[in-house]
Amino acid sequence: MHVTSRTFTVLTAAAIGVGVLAGCSDDGSSTSMEGHSMGSSSTQSGSSQAADPAADFTDADVMFASMMYPHHAQAVEMAAMVDGRTTNPDVVALAGEIANAQKPEMDQLTSWLSAWGQPAPSADASSMGSMDHGSGSGMMTSQDMDSLMSLSGAEFDRQWLTMMIEHHQGAVEMAEKEIADGSNDDAVTMARTIVETQNAEISRMQQLLS
Repeated sequence: MHVTSRTFTVLTAAAIGVGVLAGCSDDGSSTSMEGHSMGSSSTQSGSSQAADPAADFTDADVMFASMMYPHHAQAVEMAAMVDGRTTNPDVVALAGEIANAQKPEMDQLTSWLSAWGQPAPSADASSMGSMDHGSGSGMMTSQDMDSLMSLSGAEFDRQWLTMMIEHHQGAVEMAEKEIADGSNDDAVTMARTIVETQNAEISRMQQLLS
């Protein structure tokens, strides 16, 4: 009986030891897994926070890009009309500056709309909907454009400058709305450039008319 009791005691102690070791092993494994899980969560959170700045936009930004594109397109079309219709160096130079400034901006507007998952812009003036001639946008009607194309010399210069001033004023108004309501930093920066550049061109054109 003495041997059997001692054997039982030894076996019991060994079993307790194995249980303790197993418990330690389980705790270590659990801690390790929890640590791994937290690390993964932190990585995912960090990735979501590193958002693309281009994704920061509002309806105002989309409206600005969508409407300014056809507005620029018409200005570029008007700039192209000087070829063969006037020899006035001031008008020719101004038309070239307008085209050179607004063509790259049209490309940028297209790029933003694509990045924002919006439809590609249209150069068709009718895409501006109710923002037609006389509504404040400065857009010319098809009749206005046809009339301008029928002129030449001093008559063309006078009408071209008058129409382009109104066109620029509409663009400045649209850009000021973007500055006030827009959210995308790049779009607001372009709007500020438009206001500064086109206001300066308006002053030049008014001087030429006078």
